[in-house]
Amino acid sequence: MRELRKIFSYLGPYRKDLFLGTFLVLVETCFELVIPVLMADIIDVGIEGQDVPYIIHKGVQMGICAALSLLTGLLYARFAARASYGLGARLREAEFVKVQGYAFSNLEHFDTSSLITRMTTDITVVQNALNGTLRPMVRGPVMLVCGIGLSFFMNAQLALVFFITTPVLALILFLVVRKIAPMFAVLQRAVDRLNSVVGESLTAIRAVKAFVRGEYVEEKFGAVNEELTRTGKNTFRFAVLNLPAFQLTMYAATVGIMWFGGNMILEGSLEVGELTGFLSYVLQVMNSLMMISNVFLLATRSLASARRISEVLEEKPDMKSPKKPCREVKDGRVRFVDVSFKYSEDAAQYALSGINLRIRAGQTVGILGGTGSAKSTLVQLIPRLYDVSEGKVVVGGRDVRKYDLKTLRDAVGIVLQKNVLFSGTVRENLLWGNPHADDRTLWDACRDAGADEFLVRMPKGLDTDLGQGGVNVSGGQKQRLCIARTLLKKPKILILDDSTSAVDTATEARIREALSKLTDMTKIIIAQRITSVMHADQIVLLEDGKIHACGTHQELLASDPIYQEIYASQMRGGMEDGEDL
Repeated sequence: MRELRKIFSYLGPYRKDLFLGTFLVLVETCFELVIPVLMADIIDVGIEGQDVPYIIHKGVQMGICAALSLLTGLLYARFAARASYGLGARLREAEFVKVQGYAFSNLEHFDTSSLITRMTTDITVVQNALNGTLRPMVRGPVMLVCGIGLSFFMNAQLALVFFITTPVLALILFLVVRKIAPMFAVLQRAVDRLNSVVGESLTAIRAVKAFVRGEYVEEKFGAVNEELTRTGKNTFRFAVLNLPAFQLTMYAATVGIMWFGGNMILEGSLEVGELTGFLSYVLQVMNSLMMISNVFLLATRSLASARRISEVLEEKPDMKSPKKPCREVKDGRVRFVDVSFKYSEDAAQYALSGINLRIRAGQTVGILGGTGSAKSTLVQLIPRLYDVSEGKVVVGGRDVRKYDLKTLRDAVGIVLQKNVLFSGTVRENLLWGNPHADDRTLWDACRDAGADEFLVRMPKGLDTDLGQGGVNVSGGQKQRLCIARTLLKKPKILILDDSTSAVDTATEARIREALSKLTDMTKIIIAQRITSVMHADQIVLLEDGKIHACGTHQELLASDPIYQEIYASQMRGGMEDGEDL
């Protein structure tokens, strides 16, 4: 229940709608409870005494009560919808904002498909639970208490039936809820797996078609879909047991009351109108118990979803700004001091160990190394995408942990190894770098990144639609647009993480020439080709998460055997290609 209390704390301005809806349900229930009393008076007084004016008078009162009950019910529906959908909107916003504040290490605690399910399906479950249970949650207990009280007032002997039926119904409800409570959590995890397969299949649809693996993907989807169907059937097979059990108990109670009540009428100790009114209260009490049981079932399911939502909201970001952060990065100096890093505390080995490196402001540094040598890991420590395990990273003369996170990341422009473009136009994507950039500034950045040569051929230029994830441009064009977007930030430190791998050598040389003119910007270039970094002021060669060698191209070529081997293999391959041509 703690999770539900936390969830409902996000009602905010919709709290008054919830209170108004609750009040209107109480009023509606009171009007409905008066109707059986009026009906009993009509039968016992009006009909028996053939008093037509009395019948009309009581009939008008019943009509007024019914009309007022309808009106309050309609008003309740309006306020309940506002409260439930308002809560859903605020929860989605809160979850999304929370996820944006996560460090990469936090995101590793949740699958992407699970986060999507928690922001959509789970919140919809809670939202529908509030909308669907508010009325029976208030109405059920009120009708139960008042119905039993009024039935005792009408005839205490017949009212004893409630002492038999109520415990039976309570036991049935307890057994059903106890059985299905853990099954709802299993059901939501099955939804997670289904979303994961769907998302993965749609994202990799080109690879699926290229390898003609459509049947395999269909089988994989069929398996998780079948698992979800099976889990859903098992869960709701038990959940629906409460309805026939309640109906059996209710009809058995009705038959018993008719039997004993009929005998009491024959004996003259009970009036027909009293029995009719009493049966109305019996039906209302039984219906209230049905409402309460449905509330428990919906609450049980929503509790599983609320627990999953709370896990996202309660996750503590592993990384945050200090209490009194520095809000200015003076320059692009970078220094690694005895830096070691591993992705999790219980990891057996460090991804980086014993890193000592000094980069001057405005310097161009190349980083080379084999696959798995932790090149990307090294540069991700600069904008504090991860925190070091040991040592410190210094930017602009200060430890990165002393900066305001936004200030630090604004000063560092990074083009990650996996290029990401968003749905929309070229212009909308470029404005991520500088929301206030005009067309001239945008074209200058595109020219420096070598993106102008294909943009000028597009009919709409900067207003060309890229499609979802940039599907309308090639890999090399996507890389150049990502570089242009980063250049628009005008960062003090520019990191290019293998971001020209899909670009031809001529275009890469053009980009390199444009970047060399940015003398006030520190440039760190991760590459696989020596030609991409051979003109750098300093080249760092990584091996197994350690700095193997550091120096200029000429120095390394003269002294380091690994660098010599890389150079010989790449340059010889280029010469042979040239000879073949």
